[in-house]
Amino acid sequence: MTAGHTGNDRKSAPVKMVTTDTGRILRISPEDEAARAAAAAAATPAPANVDPARRADVLFRVRRAEGHELSSWWMIGAFVVTSGLVIALLSWVPYSA
Repeated sequence: MTAGHTGNDRKSAPVKMVTTDTGRILRISPEDEAARAAAAAAATPAPANVDPARRADVLFRVRRAEGHELSSWWMIGAFVVTSGLVIALLSWVPYSA
């Protein structure tokens, strides 16, 4: 299969490159994309109230009110505590220091 130059000098339509979950690279023309979008819109009804935090692949996401975001100091503290635990556990290993 050849890639790139086809031999003719006319300009081709813009093509969108899409990588699938399996790693295949697909070339999609605007006409194909419009037809696929129309078919997908007609086939699947839109759910009424979908909360992204309730998806099956989301484990620890918590919705907080505006202004109640997690402070970055918690992450700094967690790093310090984890580092301290690693150092304390390594002190029990003979010949490590």
